[in-house]
Amino acid sequence: MGAQGPDGVRVSLDIWHPDCWTLEVTDATDAGLLGHGVHAIDGVATGRFTAYADTTEALDDLVAAIRDSPLTESVWETDDGHGHGDSGVVPGAASRGIVVRYDLDKSINDALVSRGFIPDEPVRMQGGREYWTVLVQGSRRTVHDRLEEIREEMDADIRVELITAPQSGSGIFRTDDLSERQREVLDLARRRDYYQWPREVSAGDLADELGISKATLLEHLRKAESKLLGGDVDSER
Repeated sequence: MGAQGPDGVRVSLDIWHPDCWTLEVTDATDAGLLGHGVHAIDGVATGRFTAYADTTEALDDLVAAIRDSPLTESVWETDDGHGHGDSGVVPGAASRGIVVRYDLDKSINDALVSRGFIPDEPVRMQGGREYWTVLVQGSRRTVHDRLEEIREEMDADIRVELITAPQSGSGIFRTDDLSERQREVLDLARRRDYYQWPREVSAGDLADELGISKATLLEHLRKAESKLLGGDVDSER
């Protein structure tokens, strides 16, 4: 082997894990959070977030839910939510910068970062799920094995939405092993920005376009993802 290490990949993850205040408050309110980083300070997780919603009332409900959560120690507001250097525009008509302190053991951040999953953009929390886009150096088997470790350690549900080379080009995740139908479904999902956020198209819309059921479309996507990862992902869902 030469001195050069394995290529890096960009991975989009959809995550749920237990006892997480971000998931509970976004599931209970019509608002969301963008996470800009978590740091361990005096043994406590301290995270900076942008809270966002379509209305100031929904935003107030979210901040109140964070304050009332038994899973948080404190929350304080930093500004009106602007000037964070976010990639892209903060969604919603109202936003607010906040800093939250909470139990470090309840954060999945260290489990991901310590295994080489480096956030490539702010983490989005909405509807009781976390959406991470990360860069990883390693093979598809490496990605699969590390995600399995995190699932086991954090009792987490982790779904891979997309895995690609960080830059344009052939990448290392070729679609040669996909069936014609799987490739067709995956290509359509990519072209219609199904994997982008906010989504402009739903799984139901894609299914209607292809003339198949939503369940069938999702099954094709899951099988394509399993082949791209090189692991039996379907059996873990």
